[in-house]
Amino acid sequence: MIENKKKPNPIDIHVGSRIRLRRTMLGMSQEKLGESLGITFQQIQKYEKGTNRVGASRLQNISSILNVPVSFFFEDAPGEQGNAAAGMAEASSSNYVVDFLSSSEGLQLNRAFVKIADPKVRRKIVDLVKALAAEADGE
Repeated sequence: MIENKKKPNPIDIHVGSRIRLRRTMLGMSQEKLGESLGITFQQIQKYEKGTNRVGASRLQNISSILNVPVSFFFEDAPGEQGNAAAGMAEASSSNYVVDFLSSSEGLQLNRAFVKIADPKVRRKIVDLVKALAAEADGE
């Protein structure tokens, strides 16, 4: 059987995943984002999967609604040139952050953590997490 379906472009998939990441970080539903843009949540799903390409003006609107610069959607995009050799450690580090923030636990921790106003309490939480991680590593 011949497969006629066109595979999504890796950049479209990446941009879609960044839209989903930012939307979920804000706790916004696909329906809410769709309403803000005047489109259906199904269209948002297609953008997030990379099935449908996001046009320039629509991406500009999305960046405004999600309160990030348009460049946010292209960070760590596949095939990005630049300081490839110097930036390798950074790229894997930022991919780790994206993976963490995409997880349910990461989102919950992030949302709760940013609500803590006292910097001393935030510092103590970071110290606690580091201590628990060191304990888990057997240090």
